[in-house]
Amino acid sequence: MSTTLSKSMAVRVFICFAFTYYLSALVRAITATLSPTLIPEFGLQSSDLGLLAGGYFLGFSAMQLPMGNWLDRHGPNKVILSFLVAAVLGCVAFACADSFTGLFLARVLTGVGVSCCLMAPLTAYRRWFDPPTQMRANSWMLMTGSLGMLSSTLPVQWLVPLVGWRILFWALAGMVLLSMVFILWWVPKWETVPAPAAAMEKESPWWRVYLEVWQHPYFRRMTPLGFFSYGGLVAMQTLWAGPWLTKVSGFTALQAATGLFWINVSMLLAFWGWGMVNPWLTRHGYNANRLIGWGVPFNLLAMFGVVWGGADTGTVTWIAFFITNTVVSLAQPAVGMAFPSHLAGRALSAYNLVVFAGVFVIQWGMGLWIDALLAAGWSTTAAFQGALGFFMLCSMGGYGYFWWARGDNQQPSA
Repeated sequence: MSTTLSKSMAVRVFICFAFTYYLSALVRAITATLSPTLIPEFGLQSSDLGLLAGGYFLGFSAMQLPMGNWLDRHGPNKVILSFLVAAVLGCVAFACADSFTGLFLARVLTGVGVSCCLMAPLTAYRRWFDPPTQMRANSWMLMTGSLGMLSSTLPVQWLVPLVGWRILFWALAGMVLLSMVFILWWVPKWETVPAPAAAMEKESPWWRVYLEVWQHPYFRRMTPLGFFSYGGLVAMQTLWAGPWLTKVSGFTALQAATGLFWINVSMLLAFWGWGMVNPWLTRHGYNANRLIGWGVPFNLLAMFGVVWGGADTGTVTWIAFFITNTVVSLAQPAVGMAFPSHLAGRALSAYNLVVFAGVFVIQWGMGLWIDALLAAGWSTTAAFQGALGFFMLCSMGGYGYFWWARGDNQQPSA
């Protein structure tokens, strides 16, 4: 591992940030497993469930632009600690909620609180790690996120009957507090921005820097992929794969949780594999652009298999969809490396805004489509197929734009 830190310090920093991201992913995905419990308790419809899960991403997305500015100016340490206070309060509020409105507002607050659990470490890695190590660290951060989502499946399904879902959120609040202690203890202080960059920042308002980010051709090329493909990956993993298994495939709640468990195991292994091979791939010229160009068609084929299978679509088909979709995760560190290190926080946060805006739109949009098609007289299976089929067309359009804009195929810099 090549870094500007000592090897032991780099490992401690990674573990510290990875634990925090693990918790954020666990909180993010837990609604998929809890949906069979929350639906009857609060009388939720599909659109309500989509909005509830999307509330997390609404708060998450709202913080990306100001957070990116703060990350570059104040460093990841101060920013992530400040935000995690809101995460603790959000978990407590969810545990105490007695209405859909209370649940939704608590999810929004939680999304705000964990909104920098990936961007803060990626900003730090942009300065402290070399490009191959950044690609590896990014994949292994996503691996720990998959571990968090894995923990949200069968472990949560087993614990809910024993302690109740409210106690689980009190426990999550305590674990977030513990992660804050680790950050204070292990993550080194952040050095200030070099003087020339700081002077430039003072002369330009913060929004102008973001305008430059959004106008960057490489950023624009990756935007539709981030919104539809990457956003769709998270939207399906954290919500709609679960209801598909129960309402379309006819799984019991336990069978669906088991299916989600194996889906997240496969994701964990896929991201571990990317982390292992990324340095070799980078050194031999297999950059994010080439890998995405080759990999996304397999994902579209797997998505077609999910739609076509309908009630016969089981865990294996969903696993194929998720594994083939992991290739789009390479876009995020590539975007960060396309910008100077003093702008990394804003570039990464702006792209993260694209991704999680996509998550919110797709999660809620799927629910709206399903309810609308059911109201039009479609069967449950056909309604789910119709909604996912429309999402597949959007993903095909995003991939088409990726190739149409290949003239802006700028290679990420170190």
